[in-house]
Parts: sequence; C-alpha cells; structure tokens
Amino acid sequence: MLSEKIKLVNDVLGYPKRQSSEHLYACPYCNHHKKKFSLNFDRNMFKCWVCDAKGRSIRRVIRRFGSFVQLKEWDKISGITDHSNLEFNLFAEEEPTQEQIISLPKEFKTLTGKTSVVDGIPMSYLQNRGIEPCDLLKYKIGYCSEGEFEGRVIIPSFNINGYVNYFIARSFDGHWLRYKNPNASRDIIFNELSIDWDSDVILVEGVFDAIFAGNAVALLGSTLREESRLFQHIIRNDSSVFVALDPDAEQKAMKIARTLMKYDIEVWKIDLPKGEDVSSIGKEAFAELKKSAILMRDDQDWILKRKLMSL
Repeated sequence: MLSEKIKLVNDVLGYPKRQSSEHLYACPYCNHHKKKFSLNFDRNMFKCWVCDAKGRSIRRVIRRFGSFVQLKEWDKISGITDHSNLEFNLFAEEEPTQEQIISLPKEFKTLTGKTSVVDGIPMSYLQNRGIEPCDLLKYKIGYCSEGEFEGRVIIPSFNINGYVNYFIARSFDGHWLRYKNPNASRDIIFNELSIDWDSDVILVEGVFDAIFAGNAVALLGSTLREESRLFQHIIRNDSSVFVALDPDAEQKAMKIARTLMKYDIEVWKIDLPKGEDVSSIGKEAFAELKKSAILMRDDQDWILKRKLMSL
C-alpha cells in the first residue's frame, strides 16, 4: 500500500530525492528550484523547508495539485470510498457567479481623515473598543450622523476586487438595537480583500473580533454552512483554520471543525476565557492564546494541547 501511495505522489509531484524516511520533492506551493518539499509517508505529514507550507495529511497535496482521478485512486488505496458532491464540484470548472455589490449609506462619513467635534463621539466609542488609527485606515471605518443608520459606526466589507459587498452598522449612542445591517445576503466573505489565504485563517464571530484577531474572517454569527462562499473558498485554497468562537458557542465550534476536517482541512481551536470574546481580550492577549491553540484530531475531540510547532 505504501509503495502505491509513493508512486501516486510521484505521478503528481515528480521524482523525489530520498533522505532517511523522507521523500523530498520540488515544492508545488512555492516552486523552488531545489527539492525542499518533504513528505513523510509514515507520519502522513508534509512541509516545505523554503516557504513553510505544511500539513498533516498528504491527501491535501493530492487534492490540491492532482486530478480528481488521482484523488480517487489515493482514496481507493486508503480504503476511502465516500466522495461528497462538494469535493467533486471543487474539481469541476467554476461557474461564474454574480457577486453581490451594494452601496454604503449616502450619509456615510469616513473616520480616516481629519476629525471634527462631531466625529469625536464615534471616535471615542471606537477607541473604547480598542480600535487604533491604523484599523480605521485598513478597514475604511466610518459612521452616519443622520439618515437610516444615524448614530452608527459603519464597518464596510470589500470583496476581492475592492467593491463593497456588505457592511455592519453598530450603534455608538446607546440605541437598544445594537446592530442594524443592510437588506442584503450575508453569504459573502467579509472583508475578503484583507485576507491572506496562503496564511492561517482565523474564524471569529463578529467584525470587531476579526479586526483584533488579524488574518480573520467574521462569520457574522457562529455557524458555517458547507454551501457557503466562505466554506468553499477555504476548501479550494486548502487553508489551515483557527476557530475562535465565543466560549458559549463550543458545540458550534466543534461542528465547524468536524465539517472542515471532512475535507482534510487542518483545524485548530483557540480557547477564550469564560465571558470574553476576541475583541474584549485585546490583540496581544489573543496572539498569545493562538500560540497555545488545540489541534483537532480525527479520532478524538479537542486534544493535543500544545504550543504551535514546526513540523
């Protein structure tokens, strides 16, 4: 069985250089001219010593860089016979879909330029939330002082082409309705323009959480559907995922992780202190928690608590 797997990987990546228990290939992620992409078949792990692409499932390499026929052959060797429609569709040519584009409220005022006395109220609210000037610029945060979204901070979402596809309107004046969002689909990747899909992607609940977490996507809730744009984008990009939902959403976090793992996505869970969320603990504290994330394994629940390590 092992020899069959090695032969199949050779068909996908080319002939390797042997070094002890490792097989060294040219890296399909960074295309470095030297064979620095290490596969350990015994441990089912891979790592590039140049670009640091790594993972704990060689099947991920076959799925991303091989054909669907090769993936099915890998699964046949491994005794896997169930292929989901979603995974099959990932190998099909993508159908062009109409992307949602909306307008910001006509009363929208930016907070990235010179501020006035009027601007001071939303600015004070954002500063109390820990938002820094660099965040205002990066996320193009503004507010409305009149109109339908009066008294609300506006955090726009930009798609990969830089168009607004959604926005969050959060009350800063104590209004009982904290959020009043646009009448538009939420099946978007919030602030996709800011996401580096080649790095670890962090899933959080809200937009303020995403600002504090770094390379993060706000779920605008605590669920992630397989048919959603975000889920399918994660699978297509083969991104490693950190799940950082609020402590009271433990079961929903587990469901997200298990669903992603069906597609060989490496999932880590970040445990937040009881009663806290990402935005309430601050950027530095969250960065420390990420270093001690918990790896999700196939055969158990959240186990293997350890420092993030090099493979």
